[in-house]
Amino acid sequence: TIVADNAGLDSAELVSQLRAAHVSGSASAGIDIGTGTVGDMEELGIMEPFKLKLQVLLSASEAAEMILRVDDIVKCAPRQRQG
Repeated sequence: TIVADNAGLDSAELVSQLRAAHVSGSASAGIDIGTGTVGDMEELGIMEPFKLKLQVLLSASEAAEMILRVDDIVKCAPRQRQG
């Protein structure tokens, strides 16, 4: 809906058409901003690579892990210093 809204299109209508296209078996259907309709993204040469999505997920999990580690360090009591 964000893509359609930003293009000045009727997002509610386009999203319902897109969902209908996906249900009917057109897995490569997407919003064609140029025409304002649902089009075949494979035909248009628009592909979202799997490697990009995988890297986004890996980066997000690494960031979450680092936040948890820092949180554990902050929770720990300071060590007693000798002196």
